[in-house]
Amino acid sequence: MVRISIDSKARVKIGNLSRGGKSRTREALKANDHDHNWSETLVPFGIFDLKSEQLSIYWGTSAETSDFMVDCLSMWWENNQGSYSELEELVINLDNGISHRSNRTQFIKRICQFSSENKLRIRLIYYPPYRAQI
Repeated sequence: MVRISIDSKARVKIGNLSRGGKSRTREALKANDHDHNWSETLVPFGIFDLKSEQLSIYWGTSAETSDFMVDCLSMWWENNQGSYSELEELVINLDNGISHRSNRTQFIKRICQFSSENKLRIRLIYYPPYRAQI
């Protein structure tokens, strides 16, 4: 068994952006004074192997969708399956994000396809929903 955690983060706008007037260099870079136009938006998606502490980050240009997430998982598996030659079960930690909730039929359909294609038993472990502290 291998346990991984998957998650995507906020989109990243790419372009000649002002970054609110902040710069990590001593001299501020010339940028547009308003962030109305950007050339592209990227979506980061991470896969973290809890045992080996290996982090893989994939970037997409579409929205965070079930298909995007399982496509990233498939790419990760293609690149790493040699390290897990005897693997029978993959345990995946997930939050309750809208694109991969247990009631999302497209996500479950794609995970089942991934499982069948790679002859892996998949166990999805959902974190409890975030609750306000009282």
